[in-house]
Amino acid sequence: MGMKHYPAEFKADAVTLYRSKPGATIKSVAGDLGVNTETLRNWIRAADGRRSGAHSSQTAFVPAGGDAVEAELAAARKRIRELEEERDILRKAARYFGDGDALVNRCQFVEDHQRRHGVKRLCDILGLARSSFYYWRRTVAARAARQAAEAELAARIDKIHQDSDGTYGAPRITAELRDEGGPMVNHKRVARIMRTIGIEGVRLRRRHRTTLADPATAKAPDLIQRDFTAAAVNTKYVGDITYLPVNGAKPLYLATVIDLASRRLAGWAIADHMRAELVIDALAAAEQTRGSLEGAIMHTDHGSQYASRAFAEMCRSAGVRRSMGAVGSSADNAAAESFNAAFKRATLKGRKGWPDKRQARLDAFRWLTRYNTRRRHSRLGQRSPIAYEDDFQPTATTLAQAA
Repeated sequence: MGMKHYPAEFKADAVTLYRSKPGATIKSVAGDLGVNTETLRNWIRAADGRRSGAHSSQTAFVPAGGDAVEAELAAARKRIRELEEERDILRKAARYFGDGDALVNRCQFVEDHQRRHGVKRLCDILGLARSSFYYWRRTVAARAARQAAEAELAARIDKIHQDSDGTYGAPRITAELRDEGGPMVNHKRVARIMRTIGIEGVRLRRRHRTTLADPATAKAPDLIQRDFTAAAVNTKYVGDITYLPVNGAKPLYLATVIDLASRRLAGWAIADHMRAELVIDALAAAEQTRGSLEGAIMHTDHGSQYASRAFAEMCRSAGVRRSMGAVGSSADNAAAESFNAAFKRATLKGRKGWPDKRQARLDAFRWLTRYNTRRRHSRLGQRSPIAYEDDFQPTATTLAQAA
């Protein structure tokens, strides 16, 4: 914003500048000087000995002698040089302001050009307080150290994200960082850095229906009642079937048996069908993992596979008590549904399907194995299921002995 009151010397310099530039308009010179066009016009009129208007307070300009004119011309030339220099400085400074923090860019420009133009002049032209510049210069070392630490943390975050096959979000990456040691970091900082380097965890895809209830089969009671917790491992399990889409071919199907105490995938099976043998194979795998399933609850939906006589016989021979939620209610088997969703988004990563069945089986094998050994679970304090069992969880036998 221009001054309200201009000294006489400034007015004289302005008029002289206008006169020294043949072909220049009053508007262009006024713009260079930062004054109103009409104001400059009034000064010129006053210098020419004319009144600017009935209410003008300007006094008549008395032409000076030769020495005075030369002095005015010298002052005008000096002012022109200053304006040209300011223009050049601003043009150079514009290259610093393409992106990033504007204050930091101004400080960096002053730092790079202070020897030629001086700190005071550069700060005045850029509208920067000298105290801000000197503070910025004093903190260069500390700022560089913070930037280096941020870069190192970003590299660690990126590696953990890659090791998780691009599936981990901020909470699980934070847990990995804490286990690795080093300075403490919270998940908000991790999330910010992930946004900065352009990585994120995988997101949920819509679920495909695989539950086909058979109204003619006998139903088991609901022994879970949506309580997806357990005091000890090998006491309560949930199971479900999800499909593995294959491009240009029939899908594969995955059946799972999950321990509610540790969220461990105790057993699983993959086939190109949804017959009862699929869920029987998964339960047999869980029995092999645990050694015995005697007395455990196996909770499922009302799919025809789980309601079949063959599966019921398998449960009886293994000493497993069957449990079923309500028909058509995914909430009654939410733990298994959640597992399937995590599996799909981690392996498909937004794709519609696998290129072939072999790749689908390999990806499933790798993820399901890593799920137990490495994947951190929010309900387990960001520990893997096997690590949680090894460190904290008693077995049903241990609880019975303690009682």
